[in-house]
Amino acid sequence: MSFQLLKEECSQIADDVAGFAQKLIQTPSLSGEEEKVAEIIVREMRKLKYDEVFTDAMGNVVGIIKGNGQGENIMLNGHMDHVDPGQLDQWDYDPYEGVIFDGYLHGRGTCDMKGAIASQVYAAYIIKKLGLSHRGDIIISCVVQEEPAECVGMAFLCDTTFIQKGIKVDFVVLGEPSNLKFVLGHKGRMELEVTTVGRTSHGSAPALGINAVYKMLPVLDKVQTLNDNLPTHRVFGKSTISLTIISCSPGRLSVIPDRCTVCLDRRFAPTETVEQILAQIETILKDIEKEDPQFRGYVRMREVDEVSYTGRKTRARKLQLPWLIEPDHPKAARAYAALGEVGQKPERAYWHFATDGSHTAVVRGIPTIGYGPGEEGLVHTPKERVSLESLVQCAIGSAAIALAISQ
Repeated sequence: MSFQLLKEECSQIADDVAGFAQKLIQTPSLSGEEEKVAEIIVREMRKLKYDEVFTDAMGNVVGIIKGNGQGENIMLNGHMDHVDPGQLDQWDYDPYEGVIFDGYLHGRGTCDMKGAIASQVYAAYIIKKLGLSHRGDIIISCVVQEEPAECVGMAFLCDTTFIQKGIKVDFVVLGEPSNLKFVLGHKGRMELEVTTVGRTSHGSAPALGINAVYKMLPVLDKVQTLNDNLPTHRVFGKSTISLTIISCSPGRLSVIPDRCTVCLDRRFAPTETVEQILAQIETILKDIEKEDPQFRGYVRMREVDEVSYTGRKTRARKLQLPWLIEPDHPKAARAYAALGEVGQKPERAYWHFATDGSHTAVVRGIPTIGYGPGEEGLVHTPKERVSLESLVQCAIGSAAIALAISQ
């Protein structure tokens, strides 16, 4: 009976969900600039009479619909930041106008992932409005700075805020775009910096210098060979390594560069370790050094400084670990069965991209799944959009999962 009530009530608030999502899209929130959209979410949660609403020191927003303290707590999660829209002339609609046309909400962040935030916020609200019984707390978290891919917002929320407040999370649902598929994990992601070292000279006398860019060429050849021979995982498929950025210094006309740095995007399976991945590149550099006495190079994991809109500074490694939950895990199976109760029988799937699940599932050891509206293939493109019907279905499904876990 509870599941049927959910379907009926969520269908009746379709306009509210769409309107809230539209308001979020109309509020730009690049990473580190989420303050205005955070304020909108806080106001919406308070309007919907959440039992508790707060913003932590990093700027993450949390709303809680409380149970009686006798059940398991579930967290439905989204991130408030989005990537830059890029060239505006490539968009059919202004990325920040929130145009609704032909059954879709268009704009930057519609599927990645403000549409999911709207669905999740209203999923918890419907449970409270209907007075549906649940023993555990239903926690909605909207975190900052997911897009830079270091989990800094999620890490602060789990490792600091929740510990300080005594909040325990037993199950996590990430609302990243899955087209309402039931996602069970993704590969790990690491960013590597490889630097070759040369010696400057005048551009008219290159023989007096050592060109660091030329010294990088054999490295790239061997990296491509490495990519061709990386292992294949039973679920995630082949691991990869890709060149994404190349730069040199001093980077001036008439000066032979003495530094060349490339950034490598490494996607890896749970069967590989960070140490093994670094060792692969170190072996390449050592092999080249044996062949070329002038060669000098080194590799390191990239680290960046992140500053939240609240001014909190974090030094973060560019690393997201792979995670995988088996379909027959008790909580995952319970969540999947709940979707069946509301007429959804989603395909089980795995994301190509990385998410904050790297922190919840691996670092914190919390069973985690993915379930959200929007198509993965539209993420970060000028065609980004989300169907209004999927927002409603996500609200229904998210509420069903929340009830099933928190009973």
